[in-house]
Amino acid sequence: MGYKVAVVGATGNVGREILRIMAERNFPADQVVALASESSVGKEVSYGDDDVLKVQALKHYDFKGTDFVLSSPGAKVSAEYSPKAGKAGAVVVDNTSHFRMDPDVPLVVPEVNPDALKDFGKKNIIANPNCSTIQMVVALKPLHDLGIIKRVVVSTYQSVSGAGREGMDELFNQTRSVFVNDAMERHKFTKQIAFNVIPHIDVFMDDGSTKEEWKMVVETKKILDPKIKVNATCVRVPVFIGHAESVNVEFERDIGAAEVRKALQKAEGIIVVDHRADEGYVTPQECAGEDAVYVSRIRDDATVENGISMWVVSDNLRKGAALNTVQIAERMIQDGLV
Repeated sequence: MGYKVAVVGATGNVGREILRIMAERNFPADQVVALASESSVGKEVSYGDDDVLKVQALKHYDFKGTDFVLSSPGAKVSAEYSPKAGKAGAVVVDNTSHFRMDPDVPLVVPEVNPDALKDFGKKNIIANPNCSTIQMVVALKPLHDLGIIKRVVVSTYQSVSGAGREGMDELFNQTRSVFVNDAMERHKFTKQIAFNVIPHIDVFMDDGSTKEEWKMVVETKKILDPKIKVNATCVRVPVFIGHAESVNVEFERDIGAAEVRKALQKAEGIIVVDHRADEGYVTPQECAGEDAVYVSRIRDDATVENGISMWVVSDNLRKGAALNTVQIAERMIQDGLV
């Protein structure tokens, strides 16, 4: 049996990636519909190597008879249309921030907490976590199973694609401006991103953290374990695609780097590249276009009891967004939930 799938936000970075991944993985769809704002109606988006879809207006689309809605249009749009799709009987996998902390909406990474999918029926909506959270919890899950994690300290190095096409354009244009001595224009980011790093993603909270940092804390607790303490510092870096994270983990019991390495090597969705030599690690440039979460630089932390440090890298548009969305739908089919 094939499914009818609507991709909301089909003209954006993540929407296009969802369509590409569905085709790559031979998602069992008989019909795929590309939806976006009225300004995009009639535009064409690729579905695989041969098929082209004409974009339809989200505003006028009737969700009845649609099995899955894979949605990435922005939080405000999602807040309006995802519930409409759910009430019409579709299963919505929502890639925006709007529903992530809703107690009636499961927040899912299939390699980490697939059992949470069974609770989708309250609103027919499943939330896709934040990109920086996804890759971290994929790496943390086998370690939490190995020996309970008490505390995580993470610093992120997040690419500009996390801010959409406007972020990628701004990095490109500013980099060109440096070399041709043009005036430096800034629209998307709070400071110049070319040849710079910005310790500010999303808005500031009352406690001095940013909302991106808050997301990593609360989402990790909801997905993995509410008892885990998380301290995050999130930084935007001048990289087009791929997020990197320096992750320090403190366990309840004595666990060394060798034991951690073995657990990660056996884990689903993870590739360990950890050679203590030149080029013996993975960088964002190397992970672009790849599905896996890569872990490198695994080592003991002698400054705390039962601590290890590691370097975690993943393509934020794929595993951090589109791939995880498609995997959720695949897992629901596999588990007979749809």
